[in-house]
Amino acid sequence: MENQRRWVGFILVILGATFWGIGGTVAQRLFQEDSITVEWLVSIRLLIAGILLLVLSFIKNRKQVLKIWSDKNARIQIVIFGLLGMLAVQYTYMASIKLGNAAVATLLQYLAPVFIILYLVLAKVSKLKARDLIAVVLALSGTFLLLTNGSLVGLSVPISSVIWGILSGISLAFYTLYAGVLLKKWGSLNVIGWAMIIGGIGMSIIQPPWSIDSSTWSLETYFYIGFVIFFGTMIAFWFYIESLKYLKPQETTLLGSLEPLAAIITSVIWLHIPFGAYQFFGASLILFMVLYLSFFKDKSEKEGLRLID
Repeated sequence: MENQRRWVGFILVILGATFWGIGGTVAQRLFQEDSITVEWLVSIRLLIAGILLLVLSFIKNRKQVLKIWSDKNARIQIVIFGLLGMLAVQYTYMASIKLGNAAVATLLQYLAPVFIILYLVLAKVSKLKARDLIAVVLALSGTFLLLTNGSLVGLSVPISSVIWGILSGISLAFYTLYAGVLLKKWGSLNVIGWAMIIGGIGMSIIQPPWSIDSSTWSLETYFYIGFVIFFGTMIAFWFYIESLKYLKPQETTLLGSLEPLAAIITSVIWLHIPFGAYQFFGASLILFMVLYLSFFKDKSEKEGLRLID
């Protein structure tokens, strides 16, 4: 019975991470082929996925869904998390994809552990350790190879994509550290669902979901938008959260690293994005850094939960 439960957890987290990665590639296709704006896709994605996650939460425990708003501190925290955490991560990630590609954007976002290390050291929450230095060296080496493909002549993606990708990693670091208390007290589905809706409302002020010309869209366009919203966001988050019931957080983190692999594979095979040998090696170094750190997490780092994209 225990083995069966673990297999359920493995399947859920693998599917969730894979959907996250493919969702980024599908978003890239929408930006390139259908001229959909980052602002519109982020707003509609967050609003619909957030509502669906809250519906799931309501089915499980209807009293818990609105309870978070009865706590004054929680109200402030969830708004901050929704705008500076969820929305910031989503927008910077999508902007990096649009200006570059999903593979590089996803890997740059995976530099978040390095920013977490730097914050914890600068804030004197923890001291700089040998394993931290190793992680930083792996991250910097991998990023250099990823962005240059071993050549100093130019970057593999525009500098604007790199900047947004790095901002995405910083946003994810904040998201991970800030979410801990909220998630423990109010539940993952509630917190993530409300954060998505708040982030979606925030982006809707800039780009209302209904303000877009869809006259040139094909059935394929609608299918891809639906995939990004349902599979690349709602299902991915739900499966990842559910997998935590069957697996240890360390195991879900390890398997969650399949996300950038899915983004790389689909970008290269489906969108024919060039990805050189040095870039593959650089990507491997970044992924190894994530796996390496997952085995040596400090207590302070465990307070956050990796739930993004």
